[in-house]
Amino acid sequence: MGRNDTQLTYFFLLGFDHLQSLTIFLFILFLIIYILTVFGNVLIIGLVTVSQRLKSPMFFFLRNLSLCEIIFTTNIVPKMLQVILEGGSKISLEGCALQLYAFGAAGIAECLLLTSMSYDRYLAICKPLHYSTIMNYKCHLCLVVFSWVAAIILPAISISMICQLYFCGSNVVDHFFCDLAPVLELSCSDTSLVEFEVFVQTIPVFVFTFIYIMATYISIFIAILKIQSTMGRQKAFSTCSSHLTVVSTYYGTMISLYVTPRGRQSVKVNKTLSLLYSVVTPLLNPIIYSLRNSEIRRALESVILKTKD
Repeated sequence: MGRNDTQLTYFFLLGFDHLQSLTIFLFILFLIIYILTVFGNVLIIGLVTVSQRLKSPMFFFLRNLSLCEIIFTTNIVPKMLQVILEGGSKISLEGCALQLYAFGAAGIAECLLLTSMSYDRYLAICKPLHYSTIMNYKCHLCLVVFSWVAAIILPAISISMICQLYFCGSNVVDHFFCDLAPVLELSCSDTSLVEFEVFVQTIPVFVFTFIYIMATYISIFIAILKIQSTMGRQKAFSTCSSHLTVVSTYYGTMISLYVTPRGRQSVKVNKTLSLLYSVVTPLLNPIIYSLRNSEIRRALESVILKTKD
């Protein structure tokens, strides 16, 4: 990308070459999913912004998570729809770098926001008397700002290194977007330094956040089990069930993707798993929070009733 003598000026995204007979069906399906995803997350952002019921730190985090999901899916799906419709599509090296950057930024932001939300639930259930003191406006604002600053800076380091690589030979990316692994496979340069840098970033951003979230939920479950009344336990668990479901979906698909063995036989599996976390998961988040969170439902009902009046 960064050398004048590079032989490649674009990549060719292969997409779902084994599903050509389902082109129209897949295009319509993913277009509907994309529209619903954007609508659902915009709805949550709007509700949290206008509703006085949703002014707690948890919903401040949720609003930013919804923004993150919109960026995540918009970065991938529109180009994917073109790839599906045309049976493959070109993407410039600069466009590929931008897609890689946005993908990394949204992924980092989501990990850190989910971690902040788990900390919020831990304080609310395990330290309720200190919750308002610790999770004050300054605290949750700093957590969100840190999430976005890290999301902006960290992938820029990786992309700057990728842009120095020399790409030659085949320009076919066997994927529906510019994912890191298939792009690096096309480089004629030594990619070990880039791979090491990405690995070093993955440890704190993905592994440590996952371990922290699991640790907070172990503490939460222990605290819930100590509650004497059944109603009290149910009420406590209901305050974190939506977040736990989203965390399980997001990290579950990510872990499944990265433990899948490499090789030609796993390409189709990797594409399927990539679809889950890049297309399906952003749609599930507003659905999960709408169905499982009574405050979101009441706020939506309140807005609808005001509109009718």
